[in-house]
Amino acid sequence: MAARLPTSFIGSFLARSTSRQTCQFTRNATRWSSQQLSGTSIRAYSSDAAPAPAPLYAKLKGDLKVAMRAKDAPRLVVLRAVLAAVLNASKTSQPIETDAQLVALLRKTARASQEAADQFRAAGRGDLVEKEESQIRVLEEYVAGSGVQSVDEAELKDMVQAVQSELAAEGVDAKMGEVMKKLLGPGGRLDGKDVEKTVVARIVKEVMSTKA
Repeated sequence: MAARLPTSFIGSFLARSTSRQTCQFTRNATRWSSQQLSGTSIRAYSSDAAPAPAPLYAKLKGDLKVAMRAKDAPRLVVLRAVLAAVLNASKTSQPIETDAQLVALLRKTARASQEAADQFRAAGRGDLVEKEESQIRVLEEYVAGSGVQSVDEAELKDMVQAVQSELAAEGVDAKMGEVMKKLLGPGGRLDGKDVEKTVVARIVKEVMSTKA
């Protein structure tokens, strides 16, 4: 029969083992707390926190969850494509950060769907035409409900003429680049509005050629 250890020896061994484990746990906890204070915890309260997302972007993300539960296929396709495009843009020098920029993306996506629908129609694929048109309807719904102010061509012409007059009063040569900058730059007449740069450029050219 194996010899039995004295009870006093076993108690002493367990006490020393528990003491070592406690010290090790304390050292680990202290190290972990130090890392947290020097890293994540401070960053969470820093002034460099990411800006709040645009209201329309937040709506799209919320609607994606609703569409998934409702199994709304056209809306799911649109929302996934648009949100993926926003994510990709965030990795470039031209991120999509405002409702106006998001509306421009929605319009661009709708144009692509319309072109695809036209091609499918020419090929006699009515099923695919309906698929694209259903997505266009979803895109137009979000554009209409975005709250971003639209500007028609008549208003654009008036704005271009007003900017030309302002530049002339300032003694600045009203070249196309200067007019575009004053219209689309921060605080400009078209800042934050639903308008496409290509359309603005065309109107500016037309107004400038007429005045010349």
